[in-house]
Amino acid sequence: MLKTFKRGGVHPDDGKIYAKDKAIETPAIPDQVVIPMSQHFGAPCTPTVKVGDHVKKGQLIGTSDAFLHADIHASISGDVVKVAPMPHNMMVKCMAVVIKSDGKDEWADGIPQERDWTKLESKEIIELIKKAGVVGCGGATFPAHVKFTPNKPVDTFIVNGAECEPYLTCDYRAMVEDEYVQKLVTGVQIIMKALGVHQGYIGIEDNKPEAIAKLTEAFKDIPEVTVQPCVTKYPQGAEKMMIEAMTGRQVEPGGLPMNVGCVVSNVGTVIAVTDAVCHGIPFISRLTTVTGDCIKEPKNLNLRIGTLFQEVIDYCGGFSQTPDRVIGGGPMMGLAQYQLDVPITKGASGILALSPEKCQVGEESPCIRCGRCVEACPMGLIPSQLSIFSSCQAWDKCMEYGVMNCVECGSCVYTCPAKRNIVQYIRNAKAQCKAMQRAAQAKADAQKAKN
Repeated sequence: MLKTFKRGGVHPDDGKIYAKDKAIETPAIPDQVVIPMSQHFGAPCTPTVKVGDHVKKGQLIGTSDAFLHADIHASISGDVVKVAPMPHNMMVKCMAVVIKSDGKDEWADGIPQERDWTKLESKEIIELIKKAGVVGCGGATFPAHVKFTPNKPVDTFIVNGAECEPYLTCDYRAMVEDEYVQKLVTGVQIIMKALGVHQGYIGIEDNKPEAIAKLTEAFKDIPEVTVQPCVTKYPQGAEKMMIEAMTGRQVEPGGLPMNVGCVVSNVGTVIAVTDAVCHGIPFISRLTTVTGDCIKEPKNLNLRIGTLFQEVIDYCGGFSQTPDRVIGGGPMMGLAQYQLDVPITKGASGILALSPEKCQVGEESPCIRCGRCVEACPMGLIPSQLSIFSSCQAWDKCMEYGVMNCVECGSCVYTCPAKRNIVQYIRNAKAQCKAMQRAAQAKADAQKAKN
């Protein structure tokens, strides 16, 4: 029986035909990598190396004292040639470490290190995940070691295998190729042990029957884990939507998955956990889909962190035609890039090059109050009204109408006949509201100190 979330959602053309049958490839070592110090949700790292240093693959090159951070490691061996702000695929610029390859690709001392995960305690597992700098691969890039130490009791672990973003297929390939399937099976068991839970689900949309069959067979001797087919509906892979589909539980507005006893991780995250715990390998590469109607040879690739978008596109034969836009991530939640000398980061699930016909860009016009965005919103919000409040800078009204509960899935934009950039309005409103909250808190703290 197929499961799904009950409210909202849309059915865009999935575009997966371009790359879904392309086996994962691993390109040659890049001549140079640009490794940003901010690749995760939380505080940016501070470089631990300087220009002229020789580093080896897997060596720590960035860390932070902040609780919410993920360590950064060298993805190749070579010499540090620059430590400076560099272009980033999610922001204008970010402090980065640039490494020139020595062609040797040598591991740092002690890596890899084989371990029997069954003999490890929960705390040991979490520490290894933290040391490896593992983050959520679905796009949120939340540090995995923090997610796996919830401050409330949990009873269920869910693997998000929906890959509901159109065009992206790297998770699908990982669920059908033997090498990655074995890591996925092991990683699920490791995380469930770390969490101390005995119930697991793997949610996969029903447009991926091969993945459903492959994982059902792979987990047949692990009764605690259920492979659950889901309705193909965007945003099925959003954390709160996946929890509702798998368990029937609903996370309250502003709440976290642990509030309903759940932890959710992406397929790529689970695979990275296996590498970290069983082999001592830090998070220095990730699976990425390079696709779209403007890519000559769409592919699914295992890329070193820090490889530039332009080099990746060149490896796929370059552009078949001039794209209207190149997007980092998927078309619904990804960000259009203004340059291609930006690096692959831990959250880079895709590089998407689309023609004007596929982008369907139109001139924005006033809201016509049709209500389609309300019907599509999986969070039960009124996106049209939020966009209007944002454009009028009515930040208090944005808060009143629940702007902070928006998951920025883009379903509203997809359905809007007026072509309004609703998510951009909402992102701006969120930033303004957060700034207001910080200012209010600072004022309250200053008053408290004064008294």
